[in-house]
Amino acid sequence: MHTVIHNYTRKPEPLRCSGSVDYRELRFARAMTFAIAEINNSSVLLPGVTLGYQIHDSCASVPVAVQAAFQLVNGHAPEYHPDQRCSQSGMVMGIVGESGSTPSISMSRVVGPFNIPQVSHFATCACLSDKQQYPSFFRTIPSDKFQADALVRLVKQFGWTWIGTVYSDSDYGNNGMASFLSAAQREGICVEYSEAFYRKYSHSQIQKVAQVIRSSTATVVVAFAASGDMRILLQELCQEPVPYRQWVGSEAWVTDPDLLRFSSCVSALGLGIQQSVIPGLETFLLDLPFITVSASPLLSEFWEEAFKCRMPTNARPDDTVCDGSEDLVNIQNPYTDTSQLRITNMVYKAVYAVAYAIHSAVCPQNTTCQPHPFIPLQSTQVFAQLKKVNFSLNGYTVSFDANGDPVATYELVNWQTTDQGPVRLVTVGHFDASQPKGQEFRIQKVLQWMQGTTQVPMSVCSQSCVPGTRKVLHKGKPICCYDCIACPEGEISNITDSPNCHHCPEESWPNLKRDSCLPKSVEFLSFSENLGIILIVFSVGGACLAILTATVFFQHRNTPIVKANNSELSFWLLLSLTLCFLCSLTFIGTPSEWSCMLRHTAFGITFVLCISCVLGKTIVVLIAFRATLPGSNVMKWFGPSQQRLTVASFTLIQVLICIIWLVVNPPFPINNLTTYKDRIILECALGSPIGFWAVLGYIGLLALLCFVLAFLARKLPDNFNEAKLITFSMLIFCAVWITFIPAYVSSPGKFTVAVEIFAILASSFGLFFCLFLPRCYIILFKPEKNTKKYLMSK
Repeated sequence: MHTVIHNYTRKPEPLRCSGSVDYRELRFARAMTFAIAEINNSSVLLPGVTLGYQIHDSCASVPVAVQAAFQLVNGHAPEYHPDQRCSQSGMVMGIVGESGSTPSISMSRVVGPFNIPQVSHFATCACLSDKQQYPSFFRTIPSDKFQADALVRLVKQFGWTWIGTVYSDSDYGNNGMASFLSAAQREGICVEYSEAFYRKYSHSQIQKVAQVIRSSTATVVVAFAASGDMRILLQELCQEPVPYRQWVGSEAWVTDPDLLRFSSCVSALGLGIQQSVIPGLETFLLDLPFITVSASPLLSEFWEEAFKCRMPTNARPDDTVCDGSEDLVNIQNPYTDTSQLRITNMVYKAVYAVAYAIHSAVCPQNTTCQPHPFIPLQSTQVFAQLKKVNFSLNGYTVSFDANGDPVATYELVNWQTTDQGPVRLVTVGHFDASQPKGQEFRIQKVLQWMQGTTQVPMSVCSQSCVPGTRKVLHKGKPICCYDCIACPEGEISNITDSPNCHHCPEESWPNLKRDSCLPKSVEFLSFSENLGIILIVFSVGGACLAILTATVFFQHRNTPIVKANNSELSFWLLLSLTLCFLCSLTFIGTPSEWSCMLRHTAFGITFVLCISCVLGKTIVVLIAFRATLPGSNVMKWFGPSQQRLTVASFTLIQVLICIIWLVVNPPFPINNLTTYKDRIILECALGSPIGFWAVLGYIGLLALLCFVLAFLARKLPDNFNEAKLITFSMLIFCAVWITFIPAYVSSPGKFTVAVEIFAILASSFGLFFCLFLPRCYIILFKPEKNTKKYLMSK
């Protein structure tokens, strides 16, 4: 409704509605028109008598509804003139409506003193059964007193003892929830929270209610609310992920097709008025003449919203104009949906109830009614006859008890996802209040619960602690209220409601649920994983480069640059580099006793062979330049035989160190259970750390010696002087292995092996590129420099 601010200085504006058309309520109004048209065309009911009607839009607002009630009592006059007598000829004989309980209460207080019968199709507040306050009120829908009892029995039926409740802050919601809570307390059902809300509440108030629902522990939420109020709440709840809740709803909202769009975050079960079929109604709703639409502002607004066009009287130059060619058959909305005629049937029955009452007043003892220009009929006569009506309509009996209420029967409806995709209302059972206690519900179909399961959800103060958790009681609370705490890391519990957790064996680890112990996963650097494949590619690639370089040197073995660089030591160096590259492969794969011994000893011996060759080349460079001094015969003391003996001696020392290491305390495979708690690392233990560091220390000593000698020889003359290259290669070698030590110590699990392989490959590539790449470049791309003249130049 449009809100008007009164300043008391001028006449208030007339009340008017705002917002969009409620398609469902429009269907109710059109159903009333259809029923009256049927009655006027009937030769049995009120033959020769034509019923007139007027439909008012209350906007679900009490002020507008009360204004309409006054106009109806006053003979349809839009204004009241105190100097004129109220017209009696225009007074209504009966009123059908309102949909809401609060507007119906206000209307009944207006029309009740005049004994004008009011028959509501949707006002369910139990308070309206009080004939002292609402003497002329009737309804075709059962009272909330029956619905509240039915909802309590429904909750009890599925063993839910811990629930939350929300309700409309209106007469319908307040009275309905009061009846529900009273009955729930008698049945031993506990309520965690009970929150009231209303569509006109501020956004912060609605957010507060939504947050209570999100943060609650109750799985089941009972909602006693009007459809419009629930729409606001569900919109707020679906703004962000909401914990799954099983909603139990009153008929006011659970059967509203418009709310099915919230099924992505809401699962609902509730009570609904029995659905029915009204022959001819669907055709009547869809066959809406354009001339009728044009004559009604409400239908014009509906038409414009449905077809996205403008009526000719409202159209602007750039608007799409409605021309009557539009067809409602192609429209899918609550107005055209006749698959679930529940409340619509209540409207239909209400109109027929008033008609039967008028028929009994006009045609007593079922005598034939003759057309008459004026039938002297008073609303009190219709009121008296309405109490007695008892007829059948489309297979349903219509009658009222002393309180103006019908017999309470409900359908149990469930929001279910179909194979086709859309969610629809499915009738899964019935409730009949006349049956013995405990037998009121008859469930005939499988129910679909939250998340689309068929398993009945639990809603208790505290759910049973599943295996993998243990119970921790709440201090000062009932024993049924406790927390389920997940077992600590490394511990499990394998029984329900376990008070304690226990450790897994050393080589086992709990599964994700922590309800059983599983063997720990085994981890090592394998040939099939990405890191292993990358290291293999570099290892094999390096070996191939060394072999390819040896081939180039062999083909150019008689050239000056190969001879000048001590070809024999160069070939030994290339062989040792090839072995260095390949020895890294022994570090990959499942560690075994033999592989553990092989990987460290092969690495130590091949690297000493490599460094010994580099050291031999460095000594040759130094001695060669000393031999050029007058009277020097030093070269005869360091000829090829002495060079071979030097390399063999240095290598033999490393071999002896490795043999001692293998004999005293060799490396061996172990299962590392300490680095990671949830897995086993297969690795090689060093056996004797002294042996391992002695191997590395000896390599480092030779590399340092080689670096010092090369550094001393770096300024010797001539282009074939390798001292600078050797110095740089030893600098790289030492840098790699110095950084290797902290990285090796700090790397966990299989990455320790990866670091060692990386150090081997990096130092090997460093030696290879520094010592051989410049010579290969000259041999292959600068052959003009591969001459004795160039090499002897300074």
